[in-house]
Amino acid sequence: MLLHGSCHCGAVTFSVEAESPAPFLRCYCSICRKVAGGGGYAINLGADFRTLGIAGEDAIAIYETSPDSSTDQVVCGRRFCRKCGTALWHYDPTWPDLVHPFASAIDDDLPIAPSVTHMMLGSKANWVRVDAAPGDEEYPTYPPLSLAEWHKRHGFGDAD
Repeated sequence: MLLHGSCHCGAVTFSVEAESPAPFLRCYCSICRKVAGGGGYAINLGADFRTLGIAGEDAIAIYETSPDSSTDQVVCGRRFCRKCGTALWHYDPTWPDLVHPFASAIDDDLPIAPSVTHMMLGSKANWVRVDAAPGDEEYPTYPPLSLAEWHKRHGFGDAD
């Protein structure tokens, strides 16, 4: 599915092909909560990095994070608009073929997921309520299924 996204002020627009377009994964980690906001969690999609097209690249800033503060090794770079602060996507060089746009930055209608996976609940803020519905899954850290595996199980796209 071809996705189109943008920041709030319009300085950045992008497009990307996603085989995993259903926004089912809500991450409650402190990084997602603080940089993306949105109910205390971020909703990330999976897309093909090689298809990422960007207009307004000069307005993009990168916040680089590492899971271990004792190392300078960058694990994840979160792109955001330097003008309005909109979280756009994150990229992890561990998986060079993938990019993870934030559902909140996507302008197209997205498929509605039949259930939601709530992850990183072990680090959610105490004020955040998890509105889990019947059929939702909850994990203190990462879930056992990848984005592609979840989409394949639920019949979305051509995910392998």
